[in-house]
Amino acid sequence: MRKFLSYTSVAVGAVMVAGAVSQAHAGGPYVVGVSNTLIGNGWREEMVCSVKAEALASGKVSKVIVANRNGGPSEQIADLRNLISAGANIIIINPSDRKALDPVIKQATDKGVVVVAVDQAVSAPTAYILTNDQTAYGELGAEALFKKLGGKGNVVELRGIDGVPADADRHEGFTEALKKYPDIKVVASVFTGWSFDKAAQQMKDLVGSGKPIDGVWTSGTDKAVVDAYRTAGRKYVPVVGADSYGFMGEEIELKDAGLVGINVTNPPAVGGAGLSVALDILEGKKHPQIIHLTPDVYDSTTPEGASWLKEYYDPKADPNSAIYSPVKPYTHYTIQQEKDCKGPGDA
Repeated sequence: MRKFLSYTSVAVGAVMVAGAVSQAHAGGPYVVGVSNTLIGNGWREEMVCSVKAEALASGKVSKVIVANRNGGPSEQIADLRNLISAGANIIIINPSDRKALDPVIKQATDKGVVVVAVDQAVSAPTAYILTNDQTAYGELGAEALFKKLGGKGNVVELRGIDGVPADADRHEGFTEALKKYPDIKVVASVFTGWSFDKAAQQMKDLVGSGKPIDGVWTSGTDKAVVDAYRTAGRKYVPVVGADSYGFMGEEIELKDAGLVGINVTNPPAVGGAGLSVALDILEGKKHPQIIHLTPDVYDSTTPEGASWLKEYYDPKADPNSAIYSPVKPYTHYTIQQEKDCKGPGDA
């Protein structure tokens, strides 16, 4: 079994970013800014914690400034400008839009700031990008579901946030898989906002509608789907989700009740990995502009899937959180440091 910690990384584009990275502060200490526009989401919170943990473990960061609020491109542009003004040497962003941030990213890189987009891509040519391969996430999970259904049936697609890069890429992957299975029909495709509460209501309505549903693909709101079926007392259908503790716990608990889960790995530690790359750049080391981490897929009904669940499930963890783990070879912190969620100078 391939361990969760050893993600396959694919470097895309051998040409290095031509940003005006200053070597004046080589060796640090550095100021790190983080821009996140989705709060109250366990995955995003863990992403921020991974940045803090890597900053602490590196010994090269004096401060981590987190701009953390719900918002879209306009709010994120304002936050990025504030981080530039605050003297950030590095900015880690989870972008709310693929193109809208390009001008402010250029403002940052023109000043020698290293900008790394994590989780989702941007089109700014001076930014580095380190993400889970979101297109592969959509395609691999969908293909596993369609195969599980024997190549025919009615499925529901629960997407993320309309307009953001990760949702568009995952939908592209889902659509590519769908092309190979003409007897699979999508009976509903809805945006959940990556909110478990919203997804739960949507699935409650779909289950109660009487629409024939043979399987559900989710962009991470997996537990909400299982809960909707359990509450309705309906027979479980195969569900594609991520590597969150809540979903994993239900796969173990409800195995004998007929639940089939398909997990697609999507580590929030891309935040810490992005910081590691940025620190290397400031030290004069080379990295490709784009680095993709290829997801692994685990079927809970297979021996490999059952073994993976047994090894990594933690019943004490927040059910809305993804698995805590570093991403090798990029991160250098311990799992406990990520759980502590403390950066340099934090009490």
